[in-house]
Amino acid sequence: MKNNLLTFVLLLFSSFGVLEAQSYEIFVSDAGNFSSFFQVLRFDANGENGEVFTNEQLAWPQDIVILEHRNSVIVSNLNSGKITEYNIDSGEYLGDFATGISGPTRMKIGADGLLYVLQWQGNGRVLRYDLDGNFVDTFTDTNVTNSIGLDWDASGNLYVSSYNGRYVQQFNSSGESMGRFITSNLNGPTNIWFDDEGNLFVSDWNAGSVKKFDASGNYIGVFINGVGSVEGVDFLPDGSLLIGAGQNSSVNRYDSEGNFIEEFIPQGTLGLRLPNAVIIRALGISSLHEVPEQVNFIAPSVGTEFSVIGTNAAAGIESFEVYDVQGRMQVRIPYSGNTTFWNASAVAEGLYLIVARLKDGAAWSQKVVVKK
Repeated sequence: MKNNLLTFVLLLFSSFGVLEAQSYEIFVSDAGNFSSFFQVLRFDANGENGEVFTNEQLAWPQDIVILEHRNSVIVSNLNSGKITEYNIDSGEYLGDFATGISGPTRMKIGADGLLYVLQWQGNGRVLRYDLDGNFVDTFTDTNVTNSIGLDWDASGNLYVSSYNGRYVQQFNSSGESMGRFITSNLNGPTNIWFDDEGNLFVSDWNAGSVKKFDASGNYIGVFINGVGSVEGVDFLPDGSLLIGAGQNSSVNRYDSEGNFIEEFIPQGTLGLRLPNAVIIRALGISSLHEVPEQVNFIAPSVGTEFSVIGTNAAAGIESFEVYDVQGRMQVRIPYSGNTTFWNASAVAEGLYLIVARLKDGAAWSQKVVVKK
């Protein structure tokens, strides 16, 4: 069976087609009552067949990141200053991934392949780690108090939200402050994210809504209303959003226009109280249709640092997905406009498939070999 799967995936890798997530599962962190009842839950693609993934070594869990190359899940814990690590299959506690952080909150993997970690306390600066938990540097030069949301725009600038400060700070791609991007119409921002048009969306915990700002930071209006204690967000393959609604102890689904669809994970499922991270993990890939002509968009084909060939190719790319030979997604990288988009030094040597998602909804795929 294993050999058949490998043969199938290698055949898939030999063609250039549009690839989509074949199946996925959903992780939800639960902040409980802020002092106890902490857990991380796991559900299937329909929000059903839930289980307690882990409740070990958690201290006000904040965010979840999947590390496929380590076959693990890492969780940031505000109260202990630790990022803890768990086996992705069993949920077994594996140890501390990183320690000594002043209240770690949101975490994301950047286009440089490093893990960016926000700090609620201390100097409030963004820390960077490699994907094996080794400290790299303090990336930003300016404090952001109670930082709890981060994302990048299409130019590679980094944005960080301040919950108690009620603002969003902007940094350039080198971590240098560019000033406060948003300073009004926020009561307690948590998660933030950009759409394809450069609009910034901010989950406002205290206001019970998700708010929309344009690419210059001007307030447009409320995108989603009536979602108290809002935190935790991820996107399903059909473009709809999953959002943690803490006041209702549920995870809700909304369409791409912000319209409520359903309680995707119903109120109080498995004792859920405060869903503050919602993470979707892709489990496999399949070819949907062939692209008429092979498109080579990456160089080199062997190595550890991979770059986009040509400005015309780069202009059409929105994000990258990297899959191993078992069809498991290793990393999803928003394209920031930098020529070099993936440093593969953290993953094992071998064959990988890189999928470039295009702005027009199509995709390119190209196989590469990681060789150190």
